Amino acid sequence: MKFTDGYWLMRPGCTARYAAEVADVRAEEHRITLYAPVKHVRGRGDTLNSPLLTVECWSPAEGVIGVRTTHHAGSVRRGPEFALPGAEPRSGKVRREGDVLELGAGELTLRIDTSRPWHLEFTAGGRVLTSAGERGTGFATDADGRHHMLGQLALGVGELVYGLGERFTPFVRNGQVVDIWQADGGTSSEQAYKNIPFHLTNRGYGVFVNHPGKVSYEVGSESVGQVQFSVEDQELEYYVVHGPTPKEILRRYTALTGRPALPPAWALGLWLTTSFTTDYDEATVNRFVGGMLERGIPLSVFHLDCFWMREYQWCDFDWDAGTFPDPVGMLARLKQQGLRISAWINPYIAQKSALFEEGRRAGYLVRRADGSVWQWDLWQPGMALVDFTNPAARDWYTGRLRGLLAHGVDCVKTDFGERIPTDVVWHDGSDPERMHNYYTHLYNRAVFELLREERGEGEALLFARSATAGGQQYPVHWGGDCESHFNAMAESLRGGLSLGLSGFGFWSHDIGGFEGTPTPTVFKRWVQFGLLSSHSRLHGSKSYRVPWDYGDEAVEVTREFTLLKHRLAPYLQRAAQHAHTTGIPVMRAMVLEFPDDPAAATLDRQYLLGDDLLVAPVFTDDGTVEYYVPEGTWTNLLTGQQVVGPRWARERHGFHTLPLLARPDSVVPLAADDRRPVSAWADGVELRVHAFADGAERTVTVPRTEGLGDAARFHLRRTGERLTVTTDSPHPWHVRVGGPDGALHSRPGGTQEAHLPYPG
Repeated sequence: MKFTDGYWLMRPGCTARYAAEVADVRAEEHRITLYAPVKHVRGRGDTLNSPLLTVECWSPAEGVIGVRTTHHAGSVRRGPEFALPGAEPRSGKVRREGDVLELGAGELTLRIDTSRPWHLEFTAGGRVLTSAGERGTGFATDADGRHHMLGQLALGVGELVYGLGERFTPFVRNGQVVDIWQADGGTSSEQAYKNIPFHLTNRGYGVFVNHPGKVSYEVGSESVGQVQFSVEDQELEYYVVHGPTPKEILRRYTALTGRPALPPAWALGLWLTTSFTTDYDEATVNRFVGGMLERGIPLSVFHLDCFWMREYQWCDFDWDAGTFPDPVGMLARLKQQGLRISAWINPYIAQKSALFEEGRRAGYLVRRADGSVWQWDLWQPGMALVDFTNPAARDWYTGRLRGLLAHGVDCVKTDFGERIPTDVVWHDGSDPERMHNYYTHLYNRAVFELLREERGEGEALLFARSATAGGQQYPVHWGGDCESHFNAMAESLRGGLSLGLSGFGFWSHDIGGFEGTPTPTVFKRWVQFGLLSSHSRLHGSKSYRVPWDYGDEAVEVTREFTLLKHRLAPYLQRAAQHAHTTGIPVMRAMVLEFPDDPAAATLDRQYLLGDDLLVAPVFTDDGTVEYYVPEGTWTNLLTGQQVVGPRWARERHGFHTLPLLARPDSVVPLAADDRRPVSAWADGVELRVHAFADGAERTVTVPRTEGLGDAARFHLRRTGERLTVTTDSPHPWHVRVGGPDGALHSRPGGTQEAHLPYPG
């Protein structure tokens, strides 16, 4: 929100007060409390009739410093609050020398010189990261008399800002106005389903604003050299998170707010759905599943979208008997074919459903101040909202869902959760404004915890649309309602990369687009992109997404890239384990992987899939693609063609290839079995070696198919024209040097060391 009118003036009706200096200090071993008047105090009279801000500074973890500014401390704190599972008390260390106070948290230091005008300075490694200067700490009132706390942190020359959730606007946030406010706005506007009050910059730090309600950002927009964030409240709390690398920033941020659970490996395969408003019944489902089988396209998950339930009655968890007369038998028959089952739900109860009256009588539905149930006719006629702040309501809702799981459903698409009203009263007394964004967290957590209870640790899996900070703990998330053209495909990728820079490890999207019907060209290119994402789902709105609807070549492309993803499963599972343990996403913006390469700073049409594979989706009808190649010799995994960077490349690809480049000195493990995502990955694994320089060495693990840990480890070292491989694997294994047609060397099980020729 903007309060100023240019640099000199305030907007009509707005006033602002900023911390001017430090009047008093309370320094403890691990905490500093500053008392800051909003004007310079020259005498006793200046202490009267003027605000005094309280600014508390502490460290919840190494490399993280928190700042909380309070104007009036007597306001009622009704919650909700973000949980910070990684916070540890008494982490920082306070030092004082004369007028200078320092709070150290690892390499990160907050420095305050109490003899100067107000200035909070965050440093690391002898370098200033950012600072809060003369307008950096304060409050403002607007023309309606509303009270806002605000913070401003300085941007350096050339400093770029990323993150703030899954945003579809330009990838670099500089110059943008961003409101952290959940909205069902599709993928082509400034609104977002997943709003995260966390940003990071290319100068070695990130900032998390610890406020679950609306946070208004001016990212170099109100003041071009500042990131301003404001909340309508009497208190503002934020955390500066040091890197210095973007990966280290994400590690520390996700350690503080929670790391993602590890999804089951079977979810890596291809998902197919009924689509949304299309006609379908068991015969349709069988036709789709059988059609994939007949065309040699392995399918891992089948998803039943909304109309598995009766119209006007969502969400009551009762099957539409007219369409699915034997749901338990149908699911059993599908599962006999090796499929997992996903089903759509939302947190709303339509008035026509018997659950509406049941929930109304029991007090399980969100109410207005007069005691009436909050309702409207958008989405479902007369729909109400389950009050997840009421433990009994949560148990009632998940109890109904438990019955669905008993039918054979394995995972759940938790749709919606964004359009949450603010003119309501919550069971636990939560502040409606703060609950608007936070509701999705309660919804997804309730469903995820039920799945973990019912299916076991490591088997719980959502396909969620909305999220807030901490929501990364409940994967997977998908990009919402996009159109079916190349622009929508590109904006979806932008959103996913932005979400990855906001602490989310796993992300998917509707292959082919949701609204409308893609052209065969768009469908085939989206299939390539979708099957080189962390999770892959074919889904549409008014039209099906079965490949044969888009031509014979679409079938071929879908089959080829599904088989490729299965071969990549051990590589992708390793990346998934890494996301689970470190918070580093599977799909990575180039700036995350190459922070010291200026050319990578703004790239949003390509990404790293795991550590070693660069993917540049094709967004053109004629197959032309322009992409950036970082330093070194990169090898196309599909063609074997090598590209030497740093440079821009321009290529034209048919529908069976795209730029999928293996990093220099990389070793990519490929499963022997391409018919399914989960197999004995270590048995017959092929180690694809790419552009190994003389003296290079690399340790590669083939992960277990469940949980953490390794099924096999391989250490490769090149010396001149010899490649030495040592391993603990008892299974046969293969090494291929170069692309798909490179020299193949096979070794039987039990071979612990091999010396192989390496072409010079």
